[in-house]
Amino acid sequence: MYDMETVWCWVSDHVGFRGTIKNSPSDFVVTEIDMCGRLVNDVDCVRDTCTIDSSQLQPQPQPQPRPTPSKRPKKRERSPANDSERAVIPSDASLNTDPELSESSINSPSVEVKGRSLEMLLGCSIAESLEQFASSAKGGSLAMEGKEEATLLLVTFQEKGQRASVHKAVRQRYPFLKTVTSSAEIRVRLDPQYSELRQLVSEGEADGLFRFLDSRDTSSKFSFQPDGNKEHRKAVHHFVSRYFGKLLETKSFSGQGDGSRPDAVITVRFRDKINGSRKRAAHEYQGPSTPYTAFTLHKVNMETLDAVASLASQLGVLPSDFSYAGIKDKKADTSQTMVVKNVTIDKLKAKQSSIQNKDLKIYNLRTTTQHLRVGQLKGNHFSIIVRNVSKHLKDDPEASLAERVFGAIENVKERGFVNYYGPQRFGLGLNVQADQIGLALLKQNLVKALHLFFTPEEGNDPVNKAKRHFINTEDAKATLALMPEYKTRERLVLRALNRYGNSQEGCTRAWLSLPHYMRILYVHSYCSKIWNEAATFRLKTYDMHVVEGDLVTCDKPEQDLLSRNNQVHVVTAKDVESGNYSINQVVLPMPGNSIQYPSNKLTSWYQEALVRDGLQGCRFRIPALQLNVPGCYRPLLALPRRLECRWWESEEVLCTKEEAGFAVGEPDQPLKTGDALSLSFSLNPSNYATVCLREIMKCHV
Repeated sequence: MYDMETVWCWVSDHVGFRGTIKNSPSDFVVTEIDMCGRLVNDVDCVRDTCTIDSSQLQPQPQPQPRPTPSKRPKKRERSPANDSERAVIPSDASLNTDPELSESSINSPSVEVKGRSLEMLLGCSIAESLEQFASSAKGGSLAMEGKEEATLLLVTFQEKGQRASVHKAVRQRYPFLKTVTSSAEIRVRLDPQYSELRQLVSEGEADGLFRFLDSRDTSSKFSFQPDGNKEHRKAVHHFVSRYFGKLLETKSFSGQGDGSRPDAVITVRFRDKINGSRKRAAHEYQGPSTPYTAFTLHKVNMETLDAVASLASQLGVLPSDFSYAGIKDKKADTSQTMVVKNVTIDKLKAKQSSIQNKDLKIYNLRTTTQHLRVGQLKGNHFSIIVRNVSKHLKDDPEASLAERVFGAIENVKERGFVNYYGPQRFGLGLNVQADQIGLALLKQNLVKALHLFFTPEEGNDPVNKAKRHFINTEDAKATLALMPEYKTRERLVLRALNRYGNSQEGCTRAWLSLPHYMRILYVHSYCSKIWNEAATFRLKTYDMHVVEGDLVTCDKPEQDLLSRNNQVHVVTAKDVESGNYSINQVVLPMPGNSIQYPSNKLTSWYQEALVRDGLQGCRFRIPALQLNVPGCYRPLLALPRRLECRWWESEEVLCTKEEAGFAVGEPDQPLKTGDALSLSFSLNPSNYATVCLREIMKCHV
């Protein structure tokens, strides 16, 4: 297990002090700072939407350093199982699918690309050859002759639009055939995926699904025939998910049956935001707009994901319809901006009063045009009360507590702190932490990662009982019944395991049931552990000096994390001699596939760390989970902004009786009750207030 205490380094040498934090959520107040530099709990935000103005928040389109949940594969016409070319919907308006194409017409064998027949595209002679080839393929004579891979050369077109027209027309008339382009040549062969589906369903159903897929009509849906066999329905679900899971989603709906075996109908529809393969300019998006509503979420002593699950339930939408810049502390009083998709401002206003309670409320409602991205904030402001402040036990008895406190504040104001990832990045588990799960995922051992995910801690609370039951039985259905409703992640995974099974494929689908930002969180946790260890090695090896081979950023970054697109400079001997750079400009890389490592002793350190963990040659991609880890650069040191403190005398402190809080310092020794300290400061995104507190107090929090 990762132990942060073994890697900690200090920036300043002051003595510090001890106390208790988080006696109650109101002792730890976190307020998000929007992209305009304002606190999001400011009620005037409703009159100024700069926090969600796309011109300020979203730069001109450029390659993103990591995928987002809403981003779709560039080549949608290709199935996950292969790289052969499917029918591409051309940009020519005359070739677009009829917008009034209904479900019944999709199932009709006579659907053609509007205005263009195969005979016109190929000529009568080739069209007849294609008809004969299709008859042989459909009748099974090719398979009987051992020609499953037999192909027919149709035409050679240099113009991409012409090739797209042929692809579309062939697929619509002969859905059981696959068209493939190679060097402008279009060949056709029997589609193995169609053949596999025909082992499960009728010819009409198979034809209908493939025509529906190629129609790209996101307003329609396709339904299989009613089916009373649960195992058979499960096989159909698996087929669609395995080959077309990025494009399509399936769901069973109850139908009429004989009572003992009720029928159910599998309905297929396109996933949200299925666009063409090419990037579109902003003026091309002229269709009906999806409503987005922004608001400020205020929560107390509640996980961000639990708050989202509660809001989704009351609004009748999915948790994935919510977007936000980051996850806030649980045991705290927090305010942050959120955006919900598919909910109008009027609907949210109508539900606003029923949502409010002592732990959760929403306000500052306003319309917007897009979702929020992770990291789309200026930072966070913290208001923290440290209670029972006293000197460390081994401190000089003659020393003044006030001098200890204010000396520490001034040191951190001036010199900052080591920009470690805080313990909450890795979880509070004693048996398994998030970085261990991330390491298993990077090794692409998805089954092991899932078992680590469900490894219980000590205790017999409902969550650990449910996890223990799964580890002992691997019974997802029974574990789901035991798992408390508020455990959103665990329940998502269990539902997928119950549907797809515990095989390698089932575990893959279980991980994919989590939103992208949840999946990548575990991998980032492992990379964060490596960064923390690298920072300690860097400071122990070179102290606070800038040395040759260090990576530095030339400009002070607005954000704490620099993407792979940001330029870093490798410090030269001449730079060191002239003193061009300060320690505040030094950055260290988070491991990934698109970053540069320092050119000094840290080079071999990173290599040895990855070899130690079995990641030699790791490409930091997990294709099965659609995860890519490009890496980034993180400043070695962080500086709090506007760090202020106020000394409260004992009679002014409002003691909280409900919760004892966490002792900071020597927890086994009695703390002298008395004075309290109020701290207020702001940090960049991804800076940790608890790490700043450690540097101030010189103890572990």
